[in-house]
Amino acid sequence: MATRVAVRSLRERRRQAADRRFGVRLLGSAAVAAIAAVPFGLILVLVEGQWGPLRRLDSGAARRLHGLALDHPAWTSTLRFLSDRVWDPLTLRTAVGLLTVWLLYRRAWRLAAWSAVTAVAGGLIGLLVKTVVERARPSLEDPVARAPGFSFPSGHAMTATTSFAILLLVLLPMVPRTWRTLCWYVAVISVLGVGFTRVALGVHWFSDVVGGWLLGLAVVALTAWAFEAWRADAGRVHADIGEGLEPELTDERPEPGASGG
Repeated sequence: MATRVAVRSLRERRRQAADRRFGVRLLGSAAVAAIAAVPFGLILVLVEGQWGPLRRLDSGAARRLHGLALDHPAWTSTLRFLSDRVWDPLTLRTAVGLLTVWLLYRRAWRLAAWSAVTAVAGGLIGLLVKTVVERARPSLEDPVARAPGFSFPSGHAMTATTSFAILLLVLLPMVPRTWRTLCWYVAVISVLGVGFTRVALGVHWFSDVVGGWLLGLAVVALTAWAFEAWRADAGRVHADIGEGLEPELTDERPEPGASGG
């Protein structure tokens, strides 16, 4: 009896220590992403301003897609609907917020913390880089859409990247294996589609969208690393990315008051 109590006590101390390190790593990952984002943004703006091929790529893509938008009003209306309703940052953040609330209900505290920190860090880092870089949006004749604020990076592209990554990595364990590949396709097509709509509507340069994708991926990678490090500290097996961050989510039914992962 005494031995079982000692073993449980040791496991509890190990779990508490792992939790403390997880919190430090999660906040540290967000801080590292924020620090790295500023020079990344500044470097890309310098490249855009002085490297001819990228400047020509940006202006050429904007000009050609703007011409298509003017010639095909129905197509443009579809793009606006997708950009402003389906893939709007508010819509995606609401979906992540609801997912986080559900995780809290399931007492999956650490996964909920990862979801919330990843979403908030992505939004704040994108705003920080926009404020520092202050890049102007494309100025086109007869614009088909308008957007406020600065241009680099694309907030739509960055939010789509972080949001779909969160939804995938949390919900994949609950998706039948035969459907998981389809989920990945839907997420990737949606993220790419968001970027296309922003350039086609003339509210972002192509390099803005690429910057948003890259920064979003950086944030997700860093915070996911913090979560995987917690799993290692807590003695859990390494999770295959194709299985989601927490494959045990569908199997665990924490008792009231328990600290589910």
